[in-house]
Amino acid sequence: MFVFSIGVVGAGVMGGQIAQAIAAAGELPVVLHDPDPTALERALAEAGDITQRRAARAVEQGRLGDDQAAERIERTLGLLSGTTGYEGFGGVDLVIEAVPESLDVKQEVFAELDVRTPGHAILATNTSGIPVTAIADAVSFERRSKVIGLHFFWPASVMRLVEVVVGEESSPETVASAVAFVSQIRKSPVRCADSPGFVVNRIFAAMNSEAWAEQEATQRPVADVDAELRASGLVPMGPFEVADMIGLDTVVRVDSELRDAYGDAFRVHGGMQELVGQGHLGAKSGRGFYEH
Repeated sequence: MFVFSIGVVGAGVMGGQIAQAIAAAGELPVVLHDPDPTALERALAEAGDITQRRAARAVEQGRLGDDQAAERIERTLGLLSGTTGYEGFGGVDLVIEAVPESLDVKQEVFAELDVRTPGHAILATNTSGIPVTAIADAVSFERRSKVIGLHFFWPASVMRLVEVVVGEESSPETVASAVAFVSQIRKSPVRCADSPGFVVNRIFAAMNSEAWAEQEATQRPVADVDAELRASGLVPMGPFEVADMIGLDTVVRVDSELRDAYGDAFRVHGGMQELVGQGHLGAKSGRGFYEH
């Protein structure tokens, strides 16, 4: 199946950037949905800022002229629209859900999408670890073959990798269409099984577990840990910085699920749990390990 029109649900940390990345590929119209008009406005504004910054960088690097950059900005933003309802979803070929990491919330959204979108449309989740098969239980039996995971990574406007997570009932046709779509938007698709952590988060969390353990054992300031790892040249950002940007609640949930699935090799950072309990979730709440 060819994909000609996209819907994205959720204008939070990931949704707006996913929508921008799709529009920036220059071919597919994308409508971003969020019932909160403030969140929607903020996400669309961020998409505009990202588009302008990337165009300006291309000019600085000599890859685009001023007129070409202006055309690219106009084309990208012209493909991107927003709605607090589900206007435009009646004609989409693929929807990417990017709402908070809660099975109940995601199932509620998928049940709604099952009704609001045409029967041929693929329903994809951007979950970082909730089983795709469990999310698919929210749609009709006939629709479950159209459910798949498309896990983008933060920042989605930059990161090329997208995990194509194959649920137990995802059909070969759905998988092939999802892989083709990811390639169409100039990302790199990697197929993986519907297992805890998928591929990248399982590896990433295993590495972070050592950082969590070291910091809790020594009680060194997290800023020092981040600074030392940046200085090593191994990573562009430290693990505590990345956790703040992803969302501490998301990191705690993923780490907890991986520990439950694979054992104590995966650690949950106690200080991070305390911050989450206090409502300090990182960049999205204005405070985490750092002030934002």
